[in-house]
This record gives sequence, structure tokens and C-alpha cells, in this order.
Amino acid sequence: LGIATHYFIIRKILNSTMLVQICATFGLAVAIRALAQFFFTPDFRTIKNPIIQGKFEIAGIFIGQPQLYASLVCLIAFILLYLFVTKTETGTALQATAQDRQAAEILGIPSNKMFALGWAIGLSCVAVAGSMLSNFYYVFPDVGVNFSLFAFVAVALGGFGSITGSLIAGIIIGIVESVGGLLIDPSFKLLYVFAVYLFVVIARPQGIFGRY
Repeated sequence: LGIATHYFIIRKILNSTMLVQICATFGLAVAIRALAQFFFTPDFRTIKNPIIQGKFEIAGIFIGQPQLYASLVCLIAFILLYLFVTKTETGTALQATAQDRQAAEILGIPSNKMFALGWAIGLSCVAVAGSMLSNFYYVFPDVGVNFSLFAFVAVALGGFGSITGSLIAGIIIGIVESVGGLLIDPSFKLLYVFAVYLFVVIARPQGIFGRY
């Protein structure tokens, strides 16, 4: 699906203005949401996997099995992605294309294939995260909106171009959301996260670990 998205939509707008790219990808998101509502209705659904239900107790703290397994699976996925991007020639070519497409093409790197690979990897990560979240979170057509905001904040907060920064920023977001909801008011969780994001961006625009 990621490769098809690149070849049928993204490739056609790569040389267009930023406004055109934003409108095209936003339109794609709206279309996917509308299709999901049409085929699956706006109803909230739950998926219960009997294998990973229940709780663990660690030092007097109860942790749900679905949440724990989701964390472990996502951590493994992160490690594999990190090793691929930083330790392989293809990963290096992917980074080079992301940083400077024209320079990468001069060096013989096929930018179209790299962009397609990037979309494929991105949607694969979304699939892994979504399959894990569905074990303890409601599934409905708009479920991705809040998580997309969190994902953007994690990437921007950690620093564009830093994979490790995104992981650390994600952990920070989770802690801020949980502590803020516990000590103040859980209905303002998004506010706490974006307050931290704005503070960091004002103090360090490139993010905590940003390189550019």
C-alpha cells in the first residue's frame, strides 16, 4: 500500500510546491477516512485477544498485558528500523535521499525507489503500531487523528532526522500525558503534550536531538 501510494500519488507531486504536496496528502487522508467510514461505519469497535489479556504486577504497579506486549513489539520494531537505517547501505541511501534528493541522484541513488521504500517502511510501522493498539484501544475511522498528532510531536520534539530522538520524545510524551492526567486533569492531556512541545521548540527549534 505504501509503495502504491508513492507511485500513484506522491511521485506525481514531488516536484510541486509545498502547498500542493500538503493539499494532496491531506486529501488522501480525508479520502481514506471517508472510505473507512463507508465500509466499516463510524461505530467504535474493540478487538479482544484472549492470549494477551490480564495484568502483570511489577513492584506493586499493575501493567496491562496488552500495553506491555505492545511496548515490547514496538521496541523491537524500533531496534530493527534503527539497525536498518544506520547499518545498511540501503538505509544510508535512504537517509541521503531524505536529506538531499538531487545530491543523492548525482551519486547514482535511485530516489524514486528510495521514496517508495520510505513509504513502505512508514506504513509497515503504522500497521505494527495499529495492530498493537487495537488490543486495548477503540478502533474507529478517526482513531488515527490523535495518534498522528502525537507522532508529529514526537518527531519534531526529538528532532527531524534523529530516530533515537523520536523514541526518547515518545517516552517523554507518554510520561507528560500520564503524569499530567494523574495530577491535574486527564481531559487536558493533549494540552500538556503540546505545551511541552511548544516550550522545547521555542528554546531549541531543531528539537532535542535534531541535526538540522
